[in-house]
Parts: sequence; C-alpha cells; structure tokens
Amino acid sequence: MIDTSPGFGVYVHWPFCAAKCPYCDFNSHVRHVAIDQERYAAALAAEMATMRERIGPRTVTSIFLGGGTPSLMKPQTVGAVLDAVAKNWTVPAGIEVTLEANPSSVEAERFRGYRDAGVNRVSLGVQALNDRDLKFLGRLHNVEQALGAIRLARETFPRLSFDLIYARPGQTLEAWDAELKQAIGYAVDHLSLYQLTIEEGTPFHALHSIGKIAIPGPDHAADLYELTQKVTAAHGLPAYEVSNHAKPGAESRHNLVYWRYGEYAGIGPGAHGRFLEGDGEGGKRIVTFTERTPETWLNLVEAKGHGVTGGEILSRSEEADEFLLMGLRLIEGIDLVRYEQLSGRPLSAKRLSVLLDERLVEPVGNSRLRATPSGMVVLDALVADLAA
Repeated sequence: MIDTSPGFGVYVHWPFCAAKCPYCDFNSHVRHVAIDQERYAAALAAEMATMRERIGPRTVTSIFLGGGTPSLMKPQTVGAVLDAVAKNWTVPAGIEVTLEANPSSVEAERFRGYRDAGVNRVSLGVQALNDRDLKFLGRLHNVEQALGAIRLARETFPRLSFDLIYARPGQTLEAWDAELKQAIGYAVDHLSLYQLTIEEGTPFHALHSIGKIAIPGPDHAADLYELTQKVTAAHGLPAYEVSNHAKPGAESRHNLVYWRYGEYAGIGPGAHGRFLEGDGEGGKRIVTFTERTPETWLNLVEAKGHGVTGGEILSRSEEADEFLLMGLRLIEGIDLVRYEQLSGRPLSAKRLSVLLDERLVEPVGNSRLRATPSGMVVLDALVADLAA
C-alpha cells in the first residue's frame, strides 16, 4: 500500500554558489574567499538542536540538502549535517536523503563521498541540453559536463533527478519535444521541468522590463506545458505534480511533505520551517524563517543557538488556504476531510459546483478533489476561487 501520509522532513540550506544565475531568486550568495565549512556545520547542528526543543520528537521521512549549491560542501560537511539530524530526531534506515548538485566536473568527483555519507538521491541542476541556452541561463557547465555528471550520478546513487527549464526565449514546440525526449533517455526515475519565470529582483527581470528578453506568451507557454505532460506520460514519467514527473513510486518524498502539507524543520540561512510546536497533537502550526545573509546568520547562531529572525502562528483559515495551494498542485489532489478539519468548514458547494461544471476540478473517489489538466493551467486562479 502506498504511503500517503504527509510526513516530517528536514530541509538544510547551504547558501553558497560559485556564480549567481540571472533567473534565480533563491537565497544564494557568491563568496570569493574560502568558506569555513566546519564552522557552518557546527552552526547548522546548533540550530537543529534549538529547533528540536521547539518541535519535539519526530520520525524523519526525508532529508533535503538544498541551496545555493550543496555540492560545494565537502563530503565530511554533509556527513556532519546528517549526523546532526540523526542526533535530534529519529531517522529510520533507508529514508530519502537528497542533495542538490551542479554538474561541474569538480563537484561530480565528490559523489562517492556523498554516497558514503548517507546521500541516496541526487538532484542535478542541468537546466538545458544545448550549450547556447546554458550560456543564456548563466550556467557554468556545458552539455558534455552535464551528461558526464548524469552518468556518474546514475552509477553512484540509487535515485537521480535532474531539472530542466523550458519556455525559454524563442523555444519552439518542436525543439522542446526533441530536447525533452533526449532528457528522458538519460533520466532514471524523476524529472523536474519548470517553465522559465521572470522573478522580481533578478537580472532577467531588469532585462525583461526593457525588452531585452522575451519569453513565450501565455498561449504558447500553455502549449509547451501540454506537450510536456503528453511526452512524459507516453515515456513512463507522468506528472505527479505541476512541474514534477516520476515513475510510479519514485516521487520525491521530501517534496511530497510540502505538497501534502506536512511538517518540516528549516535549517540554515534563509530557510523556512512549518511545524506543530511541541508534541504535534492539536497544536498551532508555526512558521519560522531565518536570517538570509550567511555571515549574519552564523553570528546569530553562535550567539543564541539559532538564526530565526521571525515567524508566525497560522490561523485556521490560513492553514486551509495553504493546504489548498499546495495540495491542488498534486495529481492526487486534496483530502476534503482534512480540508474541513483545518478550516472548520467545507468548501463552498456553490463555487465547487461551478468549477465542476467548467471541468476545472474533478472528484477522485468519494473524499478527494483534484484539478483537471485544464485546471492545472490556471491553478493560481483556481485556488484563489476555492479559497475565497
């Protein structure tokens, strides 16, 4: 039987990158001096211990080392971080432990060390399979290096995922069809396929605002999305979430924690957490976020045991809205009973009836609701309508 419980995840943020990609709005920082990794590992462990006091005992269902570029960590640093997780919470043998990596040859050489440290799944930031677009996206690797990293990852780790960005400037349906089929040929069990979006505060946003970058319009973007669903499904990697595709049973357990509205500890500079404080039974859902600047975060942790700079207690309606926002991204949809438990009320029968008639949502069995393929294309508006 498939486990559909939300679970408890631990997310650890490594904020450093060799270069900042022009489309990226994640909390990542370039430093031109050596990073004291032992000091940062000790701070990550200290923040975990503080969060353990707030969260209480939990059984971990997944660990995710994200960034930034976690593959800039030494294997010993990764090992120390994973040891700290196990010191604070129960970590069953064989759970999913993912590390994000960039496919440069120097980082790929560390793969064996990561595997020995306990990583059993790697997520590679490939992003494109042609050198022109890799250069446009600001990536430091070329296609040859990317394919070499994929091969090495397949040899080293039981599980592999890699990312591609589509809806790039000038990208035709025919070009994406060919590139996607090529990618599937290299994939093992999981692909993350994201449409290029222009995020405020990024170099791409500045260029887009003055007409230097033109991304596909809504209709062409929708056609690219529909093609993506068709091709991946035909090749055994159907979507299980808006942008994620996997062989059945190979879904990212950690990302399912988020989309199923589970609990997770967020550790490291700029990390967010969401959990029920204390024993987790009937408690209020707490949101935490930490200082984004690595050096400031480090000083805070060393001074008081954590870098948490803010947070809030979510109301029932806020919890229910987040549950809708996350859960309707999934092909499995949402559990209507859980929605009622969170919100204290059922979804509006009137709004639901309209959306069912418009074939934007559909029932799954007697107790679940999901977005249809048409609904997925307008998901933000769909969620806003249901949450109103």
